[in-house]
Amino acid sequence: MIVLWFLIAFLVGSFMFSYWLGRLANVNLRRIGDGNPGGANLWSAAGYPYGLAGIALDFLKGYLAVLLIQQTTNANGFKLILIALAPILGHCFSPFLNWKGGKGIAVTFGVWSALTDFSASLAYAVILALLWLLFRWVHRGRPMTSEVNALQVVLGMLLLAIFLFNRSYEAAILWFWGGNLLLLAITHRRELRNLMTA
Repeated sequence: MIVLWFLIAFLVGSFMFSYWLGRLANVNLRRIGDGNPGGANLWSAAGYPYGLAGIALDFLKGYLAVLLIQQTTNANGFKLILIALAPILGHCFSPFLNWKGGKGIAVTFGVWSALTDFSASLAYAVILALLWLLFRWVHRGRPMTSEVNALQVVLGMLLLAIFLFNRSYEAAILWFWGGNLLLLAITHRRELRNLMTA
């Protein structure tokens, strides 16, 4: 049964709402900015109404998939890890885009919100905001590059471990965090590589 739930969550996660909204706005996100078919790229390419809708839908597909499965099953341990990773995997490796997807940030927030009743997602948002302020101060008016944004996302997830350990979350949540960190590093690998070789 866990395989079926995993496939359902993966399928829901693979729905590329931001990309499809971009097509409705006559914009191909694959050819805009960094080519990411996510809400942030949609926002800059088609405006904030489209961008907000894309971000909200990407968040909800992670949130609702995990929440509904949690409420209808007794998933815990390894099963919980698989179910929680499935929507993020679906978004990052979508069959609707030839197994290439987005970077998984909004769906990550959705999954963490479902798993921890919004506490870890709120902590992650605060960490990202503090990192943004720090990097803005370091750059002092220079534009923030996609490499710096990638560093914020991955470093922020790494720092989230402090919050999770402090709150004594169960081992399955910590294993999920490790998987989520790995996926964010994979989807941001090009920017991180550029940062290291700069």
